[in-house]
Amino acid sequence: MEANLAKIRSSIREAARVRNLTSIYEDPDYVPKGPIYRNANAFHRSYLEMEKLFKIYIYKEGDPPMFHDGPCKSIYSSEGRFIHELEKGKSFTTTDPDEALVYFLPFSVVMLVQYLYVPGSHEIDAIGNTVVDYINVIADKYPFWNRSLGADHFILSCHDWGPRTSSYVPHLFNNSIRVLCNANTSEGFNPKKDASFPEIHLRTGEITGLVGGPSPSRRSILAFFAGRLHGHIRRLLLEQWKDKDQDVQVHDQLRNGMSYDSMLKNSRFCLCPSGYEVASPRIVEAIYAECVPVLISDGYVPPFSDVLNWKAFSIQVQVKDIPKIKDILMGISQRQYLRMQRRVKQVQRHFVVNGIPKRFDVFHMTIHSIWLRRLNIRIHD
Repeated sequence: MEANLAKIRSSIREAARVRNLTSIYEDPDYVPKGPIYRNANAFHRSYLEMEKLFKIYIYKEGDPPMFHDGPCKSIYSSEGRFIHELEKGKSFTTTDPDEALVYFLPFSVVMLVQYLYVPGSHEIDAIGNTVVDYINVIADKYPFWNRSLGADHFILSCHDWGPRTSSYVPHLFNNSIRVLCNANTSEGFNPKKDASFPEIHLRTGEITGLVGGPSPSRRSILAFFAGRLHGHIRRLLLEQWKDKDQDVQVHDQLRNGMSYDSMLKNSRFCLCPSGYEVASPRIVEAIYAECVPVLISDGYVPPFSDVLNWKAFSIQVQVKDIPKIKDILMGISQRQYLRMQRRVKQVQRHFVVNGIPKRFDVFHMTIHSIWLRRLNIRIHD
């Protein structure tokens, strides 16, 4: 298995030497091309190899709803949708742990919080200790955790407390692949082994009506944000811009008759400030609405950034430059904006949630992020 992975690493490195903007590999569904990719050819080769070889084993231990389950509506829907899709056993999974390349620890931090957290206690020991107990069970029953000290195991969490929960097991925090919405380098997120996971707010559980928007010429608002005071970055944004400028429309709540979705779709740029934690569902909302996202954060690693070139289709503004947002956005030429907006439409396919997953969608891109991190390690018996 490791010899096979060594050959694949070599073939991806070889593919990376091709600097064309378009992949040279044929594909009936989609050929990656253009500056939205760091290297379209290397990504495509890696993706095709993943489809042939990648196998995930899901530990069967643990009972729903805290294990093998998760929310499919709400701000945490990414977590539930991924767990449910993997549990169906149709995509990339195996029932034979000996043929797996990675092992999924199927607890949902959202559900652990729902059932074990005492509101107002600010105490998460019950949650952390449940994870400790679970890993002790699978380490006693199977050889795989001890063989790699957790390096070929992964967790997935969209809850703000995902990083804290993983810290109760040092090998989980330091060695395992942690797929996290809260991808904050100041909280120990390590892009070499951890993967950033997009936060997607599905109010109804579906994306119907969310994807698409008017042409750039019909977007009359320069920049838009609406959201509650939630962390220091939003406080700075609201203090500086709330209800002060017709071009940069910043609101803590929308007036009666204003539609959040239509404001997104009528804006050229959508402001995506971090809240108390770094992730924001506004990034994917902007991409769905074909509005160029403006990321305002400290220490945030955007999703799929080992494959996607975020500078090609988003603006990144440092927190200290919040007062200059209008100047920064007005300084982008019409030609440059149209290019970026076209690329937002192209990158959309990688963030779309499908009822039945389709190649290159958000489910497959998340699997690919895990696959890349497995390629980074070598397991010895």
